[in-house]
Amino acid sequence: MEEATSAARVVRGSHDAVRRVLDRAVGEGGVPGILVHVRDGGGQWFATAGVGDTRTRRPRGHEDRFRIGSITKTFTATVILQLVGEGRLALEDTVERWLPGVVTGNGHDGGAITVRQLLNHTSGVFSHTGDQPALSRRESYTPHELVEIAMSHPADFPAGTGWAYSNTNYVLAGMIVERVTGRTLAEQITDRLARPLGLTGTSLPLGADPLLPEPHASHYTRLFSPDPDATVHDVTELETSPYWAAGAMISTVADLDRFLAALLAGRLLPPERQREMFTTVPTADWLPGAAYGLGVSRLTLPSGTALWGMGGALFGSWSYVYGTREGTRLIAVNVNADWATGPWEDPIGIFTDLLEAEFGDRVEP
Repeated sequence: MEEATSAARVVRGSHDAVRRVLDRAVGEGGVPGILVHVRDGGGQWFATAGVGDTRTRRPRGHEDRFRIGSITKTFTATVILQLVGEGRLALEDTVERWLPGVVTGNGHDGGAITVRQLLNHTSGVFSHTGDQPALSRRESYTPHELVEIAMSHPADFPAGTGWAYSNTNYVLAGMIVERVTGRTLAEQITDRLARPLGLTGTSLPLGADPLLPEPHASHYTRLFSPDPDATVHDVTELETSPYWAAGAMISTVADLDRFLAALLAGRLLPPERQREMFTTVPTADWLPGAAYGLGVSRLTLPSGTALWGMGGALFGSWSYVYGTREGTRLIAVNVNADWATGPWEDPIGIFTDLLEAEFGDRVEP
């Protein structure tokens, strides 16, 4: 049920409250398996409950790779902000400057949308993932095709006048990275973040590769049906080109904690870019108690504790990674399913209880 990595020490006692939530997630919540990694004061702690494969009953493992969904946005935003720090683009640059003629039609105007507005979701760009029929027409999509889907719908609002979570914002951000650098976003993430930080389990798949690197848990989905008797599908192999810079990355819980610790501690961005990343705007119809920065969010838990990080959801895999503002205490968690039953409507309820269990004993400013 639990282990500490060979190079780590168990911290803050036995984390009994966290362990109880893990057991409840499987027993009451009906998830196949869950794993958690905690960093605290230089130490690490890891625990699991349930299984990584419902057929073989293989338990979840510390090195399991999984799809991190929208936590990808934090990596993409960090690359953008590093480029800003290098003077290669500016947050107030318009989308039209870097992607001429790409964002236009149905109330969309790339000349009125800034890079900053893409990153904090105030652009008004329609999210292409809101048109699932269009994403069912072929096996894979290019970023330009995803933007074309978004442009076929009315803009949510004029740029800068509202807030709406849009995956197309980050597809555009990824396209800008590639236009500015002349290299792929996957290469930029590897060279700038994964390799320097030693994130050996972290990658952005190239092209339409549907495979998860070993080792990995199986990913299970009910296609977001609320019916507890809905058919469960194995989506361990999944073509993720519709999500790309917004949600297609793969990682591990230890890698996510290491990445977020470096980001929160200011080791990846110069001070001015760090300040901009963590300057938030109010959200609407998103996570309870959340505000959004540039690829990161601040969550205020029911206890009053404020944490920073990001969550991600994709078919068969839901994840959270959050920590204290200075980055000295963090937790990363993954469920290899996209449902929860019993006292929870979805895995977010489980994650909230885990955050309270680990962090609810103190209030962060």
